[in-house]
Amino acid sequence: MAQPTEKEKMLRGDLYCAFTPELIRERDKCEHACNRFNTAGEMTRRRMIELWRDIVQDTRPLPPPVEDLAADEALFANEPWVRGPFHADYGYNVRVGKGVFINFNCVIIDTCLVTIGARTLFGPNVHLYSGTHPLDPAVRNGFEGPETGKEVHIGEDCWLGGNVTVLPGVTIGRGATIGAGSVVTKVRPLSLLLMCCCSL
Repeated sequence: MAQPTEKEKMLRGDLYCAFTPELIRERDKCEHACNRFNTAGEMTRRRMIELWRDIVQDTRPLPPPVEDLAADEALFANEPWVRGPFHADYGYNVRVGKGVFINFNCVIIDTCLVTIGARTLFGPNVHLYSGTHPLDPAVRNGFEGPETGKEVHIGEDCWLGGNVTVLPGVTIGRGATIGAGSVVTKVRPLSLLLMCCCSL
């Protein structure tokens, strides 16, 4: 039986080497897509969705354009709103539901799958990290050592305030509010999550 590739090991959360030609190329591709999105300036809703889908490698065709701008934008009513700058490692491990709003300076380390449920809102500077490193420095060994990861899942109808950081392996349940500046380190029942009012 063939040995798994480093990408296959990465996707299933095993230790893997991130600095292989395949994974370097895939990170570079995502970086270029993010740069196009982040430097596009003023753009139509259609163009925003086109550039966003390029980042997450969503190959579904866009609906045919409509001459009236308002009618054309209405075609994308359920698509996410994403404000740049936005950064991801691979893009293809990010799944975003309908009606999601992602404010500026969002960073998603999508070593493993990262899902964001429908109608969830992100304040500025939200970071989701599915990637991590060994704690033993001898094993970690800089960029020559192995990495690993765990999936991150954000439920529907959540609100993550500004500067929230979500660490690998965390699942945030439907309808949760995470206060600004929180670091979510482990799965917790909804009743134990920090609740507070904070502005987007």
